[in-house]
Amino acid sequence: MPYASIEDLPPPIREYLPPHAREIYRSAFNNAWDEYAGRGERREEIAHRVAWAAVKHRCRKEGNAWVPL
Repeated sequence: MPYASIEDLPPPIREYLPPHAREIYRSAFNNAWDEYAGRGERREEIAHRVAWAAVKHRCRKEGNAWVPL
């Protein structure tokens, strides 16, 4: 299920990522959700993996915080 806003993201994501990283996650998840429509039950898992990869590509973790590259 695509996320309409960052407030709709699962609680662990909202609590763990700062707002800029949440928006990256949401956007990547929604794009992957559309792109992998034919993947059946794995669709959501794939979309979450793609979203995390996008966050890691545009941010890095410093201590307990994610900061833009």
